[in-house]
Amino acid sequence: MTHGKSNGLAARRIGAIPDGARAFRLTVKPGPSDTYGLAIAESYGDGTGPTTPVLTATAPQVSRVVDAVLAAVRATGHSAGRLAVEHGRPIPLDEAAGVRLALTLFASQPVTKHDRIRSIVAGVNTMSVEETYYWYAKCVGPSAIRARRALRILLADNKTGA
Repeated sequence: MTHGKSNGLAARRIGAIPDGARAFRLTVKPGPSDTYGLAIAESYGDGTGPTTPVLTATAPQVSRVVDAVLAAVRATGHSAGRLAVEHGRPIPLDEAAGVRLALTLFASQPVTKHDRIRSIVAGVNTMSVEETYYWYAKCVGPSAIRARRALRILLADNKTGA
């Protein structure tokens, strides 16, 4: 009976999904002088298990959205000074703060105009938690490039794509 086998396989696949909320790790990558880049990785549960890289941002990209980075660190209960002393050691972020920061970086990375970056940061900050989860899922999914461009257009009224 193949129906029973397929249900067993589906049950095993579903059982392989980790329990608990998503957790993020923010790793500070030192840049020239007093600047820094970031790497964001995603894990499940308490955040100590294996991680999946989400994105890497260079020092110039981070400097354009530093307020969003500080907000994510503070929202998780850490002091902003932790960014200065935790070079190379991951800083844990909770799910909502990690998703919001990742969205901000996804949407703002290719943008260079300051007014558009401000619009993107403000737009992500006004999104509900559910809306950020929706866009995060789109931005890491199979059509990520299209989703990120759509998010930029939505938030910055960016008709030219850059």
